[in-house]
Amino acid sequence: MKAKEIRIKATFAAANKIPTSVTASVLKETERAYYLYGHGIKAADGTCMKCGRRLTHPGSIIIGIGPECLGNWDMRDIVLDHLTDDDIKRIKAAAEERKIDQWVPKSCIKIVGDSEEELNPPTDHPMFSTVPAREPVVTPRRATLGGKLIQIRFPFSYADVTLVKQIPGRKYNPTSKDWTCPVSIEAITALEEAGFYVDPELIALRDATTGSVNDVGTVSIPGLEKKLYPFQQKGVAFIEAKGGRVLIGDEMGLGKTVQALAWLRLHPELRPAVVVCPASLKYNWEHECHSWLNNPSVQILSGTSPYRLAPGNDVIIINYDILPYWVDALDDANPKVAILDECHYIKSNKAKRTKATKQFVKNIDHVIALSGTPAVNRPVELFNALKIVNATVVPDFWDFVQKYCDAKHGRFGWDFSGASNTAALHELLTNTIMIRRLKSEVLTELPDKIRSIIPMDITNRPQYEAAEDNFINWIRTNKGTEAAKAASKAEQLVQAEALKQLAVQGKLGQVTEWIENHIDNDGKLVVFATHKETIDHLMKAFGSRAVKIDGSVALADRDIAVNAFQNDDSIRLFVGNIKAAGVGLTLTAASSVAFVELPWTPGDLVQAEDRCHRIGQKNAVNIYYLVAQHTIDEQVASLLDSKRQVLSAILDGRAPEQMSLLSELINAYIEEERND
Repeated sequence: MKAKEIRIKATFAAANKIPTSVTASVLKETERAYYLYGHGIKAADGTCMKCGRRLTHPGSIIIGIGPECLGNWDMRDIVLDHLTDDDIKRIKAAAEERKIDQWVPKSCIKIVGDSEEELNPPTDHPMFSTVPAREPVVTPRRATLGGKLIQIRFPFSYADVTLVKQIPGRKYNPTSKDWTCPVSIEAITALEEAGFYVDPELIALRDATTGSVNDVGTVSIPGLEKKLYPFQQKGVAFIEAKGGRVLIGDEMGLGKTVQALAWLRLHPELRPAVVVCPASLKYNWEHECHSWLNNPSVQILSGTSPYRLAPGNDVIIINYDILPYWVDALDDANPKVAILDECHYIKSNKAKRTKATKQFVKNIDHVIALSGTPAVNRPVELFNALKIVNATVVPDFWDFVQKYCDAKHGRFGWDFSGASNTAALHELLTNTIMIRRLKSEVLTELPDKIRSIIPMDITNRPQYEAAEDNFINWIRTNKGTEAAKAASKAEQLVQAEALKQLAVQGKLGQVTEWIENHIDNDGKLVVFATHKETIDHLMKAFGSRAVKIDGSVALADRDIAVNAFQNDDSIRLFVGNIKAAGVGLTLTAASSVAFVELPWTPGDLVQAEDRCHRIGQKNAVNIYYLVAQHTIDEQVASLLDSKRQVLSAILDGRAPEQMSLLSELINAYIEEERND
């Protein structure tokens, strides 16, 4: 009988004690699974045939198995550096002794190609029987897969009726006198434990879904532009093990975006990918795509009137608010992957964005949801995302809210805003589709400070560009190159500050949205600015949730503001002037700092960063620069970063004598003029 060379996902192989690389014949096929009959073989792609990891030792590559797995096969006597022909024959025989004779979900396999080997399954194999193997006559109590539902049949029994009524979403069909329920891990397990015969395909589906990040190995990602932390590598392996349908719930600052993009890099054949995110994060996604992928073609969508999409896109980025207008256009692009960033944005079933997201992803095979919001804090906010990722884990809304959301009925209807059975929910999710690590759990892998640029668009582009033209004209015609260099610092500062002010005015809307999302979902935040107008805008936007320290705050009131931020959970935001609040304060209640406006000296920048990174801070500090793209912000940030690196290299904390940052900025514009 003809056979195929097949790769099986490591988590499924480990759970079923079968090799990850096999030659097998397909004895039967359903919509979701194959029944495979065969045995283990050496993988041609250089991965371990037992655990699926990429092999690196030359001896391991020759025999197709790693040293640790070799020991698990009781072959510790084989020395990889001195392999003999007999050793290679022993390994080949050991692989062939490891059989596969079972159902395997299609989502867990990859058919590599035809095998040269002919297999001879026994003629009396159950899969060749005229009586379906999944419905043996000897078992009247049985659960089988019928389309997208589980069909449950049994002779009448009060005990079995009681059992089935406890399954979420169950329905009785009086015509056929049987029950149906959605396919779910809970239903499959309950029926199996009650002694029902359960369709092997259902068992295979359950086994493919179960397993935590601790059960996966690592994956090699050829061509990745940057290096991942070890815990991020595990995250990518988890996405791979789950077939690209997961919720990445890592705590803020641990690189959820990076892990999703690394998995995309692992699968260059899955294009285009569509990223759906809040509007304030669209340009950050574009920035990260270019940082982690290999020269990607990225298109950002805007507006509510769809236009023709560019051909050959690798990544398409759109915000939730305009998605309802673009669903048909995106569907025409035939996306292979959907990434739902800040997926709690689709918490409301009545919202247009939620309805559009559900419609958009229904035909997409791979869906990666991202949210730093702990699922056990506000479970109802993640239900829609969880069901989109894998409905077998949370198949029924009412069952979910009653179990995990402390559902209560009051004068104004149902309230699902609470949380209950949180430990059970956490265990369910982390053992199936969610990965969540806290900073405290991976602290040894992180640097003390993690800096990120968050690009922002500006709403006053024409006004800004006119002002920038005036600035360049001042350099070019009014002063000339040498004169501009020699111009008084005060005059230079006035010219540059005018541009900085326009940049911050144009980005304040997106800045406010970004801060709102952070303090709602990722914890307390320290924000620094330089101008009173910016600080006043933020205080007005966040009201009683914020405190500030700038030149207008009396010394006695500064301690009150700091104590409130440090000790009052309702105070989520600290807004400080870089000069007034950048030194001498301890703000370790937050592990995140954001700069809305940048200072002119790297010393001021580092001092402000250290308000959170002080003795008593047990987390790595995430530092965000909210930079208006294609403006003076970008040049100031770049110059500050280069000077900060110089500053950090000086033991006494004093930078060597060199021209000021302002002068370097003038020089940068002069060089641009020369190159034009």
